[in-house]
Amino acid sequence: MQNLTPAGQNIVNDIAFRYNLSVDAVTHMLVSVNNGGGTMAQFNCPELGGSGQWMQGGMVMVGDMFNYGLQSTVVNLCNELSAALANNQMFPVIPAGAPGSNQWWPTDLGVPFSSGSQNNIRYAIFPGRLAVENNGNVIIYDTLDHNIGGVSQQQGGDTSLCFSSQYGTIAVNSLPIISGAMSQNSPQTNFINPPEEPAPYVNDATPSSAGSGDVIQLLEQLGKLLDAGILTQEEFNTKKSELMKRI
Repeated sequence: MQNLTPAGQNIVNDIAFRYNLSVDAVTHMLVSVNNGGGTMAQFNCPELGGSGQWMQGGMVMVGDMFNYGLQSTVVNLCNELSAALANNQMFPVIPAGAPGSNQWWPTDLGVPFSSGSQNNIRYAIFPGRLAVENNGNVIIYDTLDHNIGGVSQQQGGDTSLCFSSQYGTIAVNSLPIISGAMSQNSPQTNFINPPEEPAPYVNDATPSSAGSGDVIQLLEQLGKLLDAGILTQEEFNTKKSELMKRI
């Protein structure tokens, strides 16, 4: 269970008693509201209908979508927890920049102009930088000339993040990494820079009398087209077979 200060534990106990919920359930909701910056929460609490979402002054979703009494309970509970977080030291103080801290990003980035969380991922947006924490691992991205308007997580099995900017919806892992671990599947692609000019396409009418040197050159061009994604592996193999017959 999440550690609480003595004052925080007393508040949680009181709320649990008044809402007829377990202390564990209220603590889970407190952590969810805290992770959402006090204004939103994504939770999975069996005592409150399972998976759900709360946004202060806005949308509320619960597992039993037509149970308006449950929705009202979630709204009142989350509003009360949000107020408790704003007015009390609910959790022990953790040094800034340390795992588990509300200020989990490097201190030299300063104060973000926007932050939030989704599931086990937290993000914070700074001028020229985007910080993402996933299961305690913090990665700092260079946002280049993007004006980031929001960050969202893909649904389903794909846990990659996207952000919206003046260029549309962009994958977070396309940004250059300043610090932090990088997955082998995270490309260092700058979506702002235009793509390199593709190599000339191979002409099917290449004379069959082409020499071995010409064939090798054509094979190299085919390899570039394959690497650039212009040719599929099947198209590459077909063309390669045709050229090899000319040697």
